[in-house]
Amino acid sequence: MAAPSDPIQDDITRIADPGEATARLAHVYAADLYRLAIRFCGSRDEAEDLVQEVFLRVFRGWDGFRGDSHVKTWLYTIAARACQRMHRRRSGEPADIGSLDDLLPFGEPRIAMIPSEGDGILSAQIEREARERVEREIALLPDDFRVPMVLKEIVGFTVPEVAGILGLEEGTVRSRVHRARLKLRAAVDRVLPRTSHDVPPPAYPEQTCLDLLNAKQEALDRGVPFDGSVICERCQSVFASLDLTQEVCRDLAGDELPDGLRERLMERIAGGLGDSVA
Repeated sequence: MAAPSDPIQDDITRIADPGEATARLAHVYAADLYRLAIRFCGSRDEAEDLVQEVFLRVFRGWDGFRGDSHVKTWLYTIAARACQRMHRRRSGEPADIGSLDDLLPFGEPRIAMIPSEGDGILSAQIEREARERVEREIALLPDDFRVPMVLKEIVGFTVPEVAGILGLEEGTVRSRVHRARLKLRAAVDRVLPRTSHDVPPPAYPEQTCLDLLNAKQEALDRGVPFDGSVICERCQSVFASLDLTQEVCRDLAGDELPDGLRERLMERIAGGLGDSVA
């Protein structure tokens, strides 16, 4: 059976004029690219510069695009490289993400609890604090983890698509997303209320808990439900905070373009993207 037609791909790949193609791509993807850029830049001005840099490179490289990949994959490949160029590792920024043992609460006597939906004020406060923690933690992730994490959890690409964009093996992308997700989860965990009593040790050998965690992560990767009805209290806590972390990341995907950026982009595209930011 033939693959379903993609209207955006079919439309854009028929456009020969670089200016027209760039304007069309900016109309469709500028907001998504800004959401990516703001996670990598130290200021909104730098994020705007990055978005404009991406579309400058699209304009200059359009004649070389042959439609072998989806245009969105091609566009985000340019964007990921621009992010990595514009965001060099800062002095003191960690080169790695820490050990798995540091990211999981297997040894803690009291564990986090997710408030029930009926606790409206508490839930709203926790969501605000969780978002602040996640935004701060994303900024601190090493680039090798931040780029795939943002592409997967905020922009919404699948693991295979992220692998194609970054030129990595799917297993490498999956591993980095899982570790980054656990790092963000640990940050979210710190804003959650704790149990009022010490909870029992893990109900299974630690490897069983890790196997269950890997199954939970793979379910999050695929966007499918995970049956948590027969897991211990500690695993339930970890999995609930993982779900909250992913919800926060999806909420971050709702950031809007700053006022006037789309208009400035369109004006520059119409003018052949003069006064390059490159």
